[in-house]
Amino acid sequence: MREAEMADFTMRAAAPLSAEQWGSIEQIVLDVARRVLVGRRFIPIFGPLGPGVQTVADDEFTGTGQGVVSGFGDEPGAIVQSQARRYVALPIIYKDFRVYWRDVETSQQFGVPLEVSTAAAAAAFTAQAEDSLIFNGNEALGQHGLLDAPGRTTVPMSDWGTMGNAFRDVVGASEALLRAGFFGPYALVVSPLLYASMNRVYENTGVLEIEQVRKLMTAGVYQTAVVPEPTAVVISASAENLDLALGQDYTVAFLETREMNHYFRVFETLALRTKRHGAICTLEGGPPRPAAAGARGRRGRRPRAGEGEQEGV
Repeated sequence: MREAEMADFTMRAAAPLSAEQWGSIEQIVLDVARRVLVGRRFIPIFGPLGPGVQTVADDEFTGTGQGVVSGFGDEPGAIVQSQARRYVALPIIYKDFRVYWRDVETSQQFGVPLEVSTAAAAAAFTAQAEDSLIFNGNEALGQHGLLDAPGRTTVPMSDWGTMGNAFRDVVGASEALLRAGFFGPYALVVSPLLYASMNRVYENTGVLEIEQVRKLMTAGVYQTAVVPEPTAVVISASAENLDLALGQDYTVAFLETREMNHYFRVFETLALRTKRHGAICTLEGGPPRPAAAGARGRRGRRPRAGEGEQEGV
């Protein structure tokens, strides 16, 4: 997208920042987002579609059985097609931050780098909000996440405090997906305590249990604090199963100057599209543990610039 077009809705021309200062803010936002995001590491991206796209078609497929083998190509077979289509909104995921006017003046007057730590924090909170939407969904928007997708595959979870149970459970999940026709690469996402429990030597092999799990989960093994304990989900991470519809990727907009200080917004627009819900396998029934802090409230009120709340929307 051309920079002139960006200025129409990001109002960058109205901000009292030089091109170099804008560059430092943009760079730290992208660096932090790449480091914090989990879902984007294994879910294919559809887009970017542009900031003006507010909804996108979300199809559920039918006719997904094995293909036909025929000498003449005239044997009947089920056609892969959409059996249900709905349109999902691409919500705005954002976090606002403040830059003090004296920091801007210090940077411009003495040629020192602009203090951008508030932008970095806003990027991290926005990334957490994105992952919460992907994994937990958003009840207010009527959007399901990976953990509550209707029609998903489920297998029992044992106590991962016992050596070898994590590996056996993951094997069971991958077998269940394969039997249902969902092939690799597979990704495993777990809550922090489950991730920690896999970092121990597996039986008498001299190898960590998580390394054994990684041999099966070729799309990666990840942890995230936005899900409750204990959570484990295995995903067949291919575009025919699910993707992330991306409208506007991470960017920064200028909001206003108030009481001499300057307010900005880190934001994006994105939604999870699940085409074959059975490609998601949740491991369920593990011993209950306290909910993770990152999994709290999905319906927080819209934050105002300069406020100190930590949940993005």
